[in-house]
Amino acid sequence: MLCDECHKNEASIYITELTNKGQVEHHLCESCALKFGLLSEKNNIFSINDFLSGIFNHEGSNENKQQLKLKPELTCPNCHMTYKDFKRTGQIGCSVCYKTFATRLEPFLRRLHGYSKHIGKIPRRAGGNLGLKQEIASLREKIQEYLQEEEYEQAAILRDRIKVLENQLNANLNKEQAGDVND
Repeated sequence: MLCDECHKNEASIYITELTNKGQVEHHLCESCALKFGLLSEKNNIFSINDFLSGIFNHEGSNENKQQLKLKPELTCPNCHMTYKDFKRTGQIGCSVCYKTFATRLEPFLRRLHGYSKHIGKIPRRAGGNLGLKQEIASLREKIQEYLQEEEYEQAAILRDRIKVLENQLNANLNKEQAGDVND
């Protein structure tokens, strides 16, 4: 198979990109992969930092690029890392960086993973309460949809379910607090 970029050399690197339109496969030769920064020039070793940096440096449409250029450089108030530093390294400096760069990180996370909210496993220790909180939030979103569609009976059913879950959550929190006092 020939390289998608130069259409001359045999493709030896295959990349699958997740986009809003689905999966897009890229087939590249070594020289084009070097050009895109997917390989290190030393021994043609794959550089994950360069790869992530390349993903984060992709700003999207020209309109988005213009908007980002007009904004002042974002800097984390905790570790003083700039957004430019993050783009260069592909690594976050501290937990506060996630909040500081949130508006710019969300599109990248969505493009990289297909979504920007955690939907994986929940730790057992926090699982009960976190699961309840997530279910309550999800039900509240559904209530808004039902209200938009004027399906008030369905919204009332979900409202009652939320009350039950909130009572359960409060009971769990009270048990945890009582356990902390006894420890």
